[in-house]
Amino acid sequence: MLVTIFVYLQNCKFMKLIPTKIKDLFIIEPTVFGDDRGYFFESFNAEKFNEAIGREVNFVQDNQSMSGANIVRGLHFQNPPFAQGKLVRVIEGEVIDVAVDIRKDSPTYGEHVSVRLTGENKRMFWIPEGFAHGFSSLKEGTIFSYKCTNYYNKESEGSIAWNDKDLAINWEVEALVISEKDQEANKFEELKSKF
Repeated sequence: MLVTIFVYLQNCKFMKLIPTKIKDLFIIEPTVFGDDRGYFFESFNAEKFNEAIGREVNFVQDNQSMSGANIVRGLHFQNPPFAQGKLVRVIEGEVIDVAVDIRKDSPTYGEHVSVRLTGENKRMFWIPEGFAHGFSSLKEGTIFSYKCTNYYNKESEGSIAWNDKDLAINWEVEALVISEKDQEANKFEELKSKF
């Protein structure tokens, strides 16, 4: 019986990769096995992930945050050579996760993709280097987790105003709570992208 289950898990598909309207941004749906005891899923496998997205990435730092409802964090990025790719997911709660294309030669420069990530749907969002990232927490006690391809570097930090009119992002929250740092972020039209 145990051998049969092990073989079944070895042969199962790790994830479903869903392309978005912006090249290189992917939504990932893991294969979840559940029964009356609970569930199991493989949240990360380097070999299968790299094969799915078509490039090799090396994650060097994992971060986790907890947010109350109606919190917006972002839009943040790190400039080269400290740019970060991020694989993000929600462990508990619900967010609207947003990636804005800031690659100046991209045909989708200034466009964004919003994805609903929840503890229930277990979706992940792959955001490579060259994107500003942020999220709004829709529920109390939302636990957000992300893997990064580079270490945090304060001197390379950049940000764009979460409420920029040119971006017109729907954060799906009512009474917003924003950090002082994010309130002082630059407008998108002022961005001098280094990507």
